[in-house]
Amino acid sequence: MTNEFLYTSKGKNDECYTYRYGVEPLLEFLPPYKDKIIWCPFDTEESEFVRVFKEYGYNVVYSHISYGQDFYKYEPEKWDVIISNPPFTNKTEIFKRAISFNKPFCLLMSLTWLNDRMPKLLFKDIGLQLLMFEDRMDFKNQSKEKPINFSSAYFCRDFLPQQIIIRNFRNVNQRSLF
Repeated sequence: MTNEFLYTSKGKNDECYTYRYGVEPLLEFLPPYKDKIIWCPFDTEESEFVRVFKEYGYNVVYSHISYGQDFYKYEPEKWDVIISNPPFTNKTEIFKRAISFNKPFCLLMSLTWLNDRMPKLLFKDIGLQLLMFEDRMDFKNQSKEKPINFSSAYFCRDFLPQQIIIRNFRNVNQRSLF
């Protein structure tokens, strides 16, 4: 199976986008990256990741398969940390690629993935960090007939100050986001 096939095979929930309230909790952990470059490899300029990070003065580069920038083949010339909401399909290959860069990353993923063997093997020697939330995250474009019925978290490497952090969306920036 080639990487090209892996990236282009889409699941039913691969085009569900993160709302702003799902990105804002990351701001708490971004000060060490103020003078660094954040790469959002699954994002367009309309992405809330790109919008929020730029709004708060961070240097962001973004790429997307629709621009001909396949995550398995493309890498920006300069970047310091990956932050994004990747497709949930082929998550093992996505995380293998992210780990291969040997740089910090923060990628949104279903917590149900922890039931599988692969995350345990992938993170065994590098340490998994999780930013979890008390509530489930909704996504733009999610099916009304079949809503997403799992919790999501940011799976991180060398990004968080401790291994597991739990936040409540309503307390982000001391204001209600709903």
